[in-house]
Amino acid sequence: ATDYTDIYARYGLLGRKTLLGHAIHLSDREADAISEAGSIAVHCPTSNLFLGSGLFPMKRYQRRDKPVRISVATDIGGGSSYSMLKTMDEAYKIQQLQEERLNPLESFHLMTLGNAEALSLSDRIGTLEIGTDADFIVLDSAATPAMALRMETVKTLAEELFLLQTLGDDRSVVETYVAGCAVKGRS
Repeated sequence: ATDYTDIYARYGLLGRKTLLGHAIHLSDREADAISEAGSIAVHCPTSNLFLGSGLFPMKRYQRRDKPVRISVATDIGGGSSYSMLKTMDEAYKIQQLQEERLNPLESFHLMTLGNAEALSLSDRIGTLEIGTDADFIVLDSAATPAMALRMETVKTLAEELFLLQTLGDDRSVVETYVAGCAVKGRS
């Protein structure tokens, strides 16, 4: 085979439900094949940083003539956190190292509806639309003393989401709802 992606293609494994973890070092040919198949390159920032395997070129993949679909995952097998807040904090830093910006609105989209779309489940999860499963969490933007101090200067939703993304962790999760039912709250 020409490369790893070609192996998947030869066996009919590239498609709209194909999730390709990491995808850091794709050639243009591989990125084209993934784009044409509608497959998803899964950004696993805590793992990539922990292993030192490279920096995911998210913005470059998105700006291509044939854009690559992106999702984000924790990959605890090689990473250091289950938290999507910490995952997006590291994703932000990776983009900064590449002189790119990751807007907090985009980050929260990737964590919610974006990941639901990648899993072909956006008709059920990742949104608060009527008729969906109502899986969501309630976050506290002032959960820690440092966050509370920073919240004193926050003026916009984007600033508050950025605060949650960069300083938030499990202490920020006030309540977790699954199918509309509270299942886990703060102790």
